[in-house]
Parts: sequence; C-alpha cells; structure tokens
Amino acid sequence: MPEKQAPKLYPQDYVVRAIILPFVPEFVQPNHITVVRMLMTPVILWLLWIGEYTWALPMFVLAALSDIVDGALARTRNAITPWGIFFDPVADKLLVGSVTLLVALRYFHPWLVFTALFLDMLPSIRWASGKFTGGVMMANKWGKTKMVLQCLALGSLLLGITLGVPGLEVIGEYLFGASIAFAVIALATYSL
Repeated sequence: MPEKQAPKLYPQDYVVRAIILPFVPEFVQPNHITVVRMLMTPVILWLLWIGEYTWALPMFVLAALSDIVDGALARTRNAITPWGIFFDPVADKLLVGSVTLLVALRYFHPWLVFTALFLDMLPSIRWASGKFTGGVMMANKWGKTKMVLQCLALGSLLLGITLGVPGLEVIGEYLFGASIAFAVIALATYSL
C-alpha cells in the first residue's frame, strides 16, 4: 500500500513546528485540538455574555491560536484526516462567527458584520448544496489570511473593551473590513 504524500507546509507551520510542537506529545492528534476549540467556544461566549472580558480575551486568543497549531500539527506529522478537513473550518466558524455576532455586532458597523458572516458561509452553502465538484474544499492562502485578520480584529476589539481603549476597537473594525477583501479573493479562487 503506498504511503501518503507529505502535505505542503505553510510558512507558519515551520514556526509552530520549531516553537510549539516540541511540547505537544505524540499521542495528541490535530483533531483533539479541534475538539478542544469547539468545547472552548461556548465557555468563551458565556464569559463574553456575562461581561468577563478579562477571562474571555485570553481564552479567545488561545482558541484562535489552536487553529494554527492543529493545522501545523496535521501537516507536519502527516496526520490530515477527512474528519479534520471538515470539522476544523466548522470549529473556526463557530468561534469567529459566534464572537462576531455576540460582541462585534455591538461595536462594528452592522454591514461589515453581516457581509463577513455571509461571505464566510458561502463556501459551506455551496459545498452542502452539492454544487462544489472540486473534491475536498480546503482553505487556501487567501482564506487563511481572512481568518487571521478576523481573529486579529476580534482580539483587538476584545482587548480594547478589556482595557477601555476605543482606538483598539477602531483598529479591530479596520482589520475586520480588510478580512472581507480577503474573503472575496478566497471565494473567487474557489471558482464560485
């Protein structure tokens, strides 16, 4: 039986492999990290709901970073699975989408929020409708950049709220707007 071909590594994979992955035991699989991110999301939402931004912010940052770690772990250890390909973006959309609706909608312009959410859902809708015929729909560099910008935007917003610095909220809104441009490019490169 032929061995799986090693996946292409992204620049962040080399950094994560050098700095973080030596501390991740061999028994920890990328899917474990994805599940932890999914389980963290309701806790983060509850903390945000009750106004505990001091606790919610580091948990959000940790959950967002777990997306980088599980991807790097999967690619560097050649542990990509169909489950991970499907549920990693689901975990991302749950985290980013729910924090966007719960918090960003109160601070960012509503059209930015709803445009970003709509663009995030288009690939999933297309895939679920069966009209995507390209096999597995994996994120490309534009989609990854969009996700990073969204997480930076939400992190900046949460930090601004936590510290009482409105300038960070404004930076977050601009970053969120920039993420929309990358979402459009990502969609275009999926040949929608």
